Amino acid sequence: MSIIGVLLTGLVVGAIAKLLMPGKDPGGFIITMILGVLGAFVAHWIGTAMGWYRSGEPAGFIASIGGAVLLLLLYRLLVRGRRTRT
Repeated sequence: MSIIGVLLTGLVVGAIAKLLMPGKDPGGFIITMILGVLGAFVAHWIGTAMGWYRSGEPAGFIASIGGAVLLLLLYRLLVRGRRTRT
């Protein structure tokens, strides 16, 4: 898949993750895209470690959304922690 395809898929996955986790989020579409792309990497890493995917096999769309939701949760916790300290 080309870089443009990966980024567009990441944007869709990140947007779905934000829809599944309602609430106010800092960051715009760039953060959404990054969370989506990294969510796919996290899903692939976890899936490979658990034997769901082989090496070189991409993570599924649903698993990518799950990875993005996990990263969004971590991102919210980190950003919230920074705001309360300052």
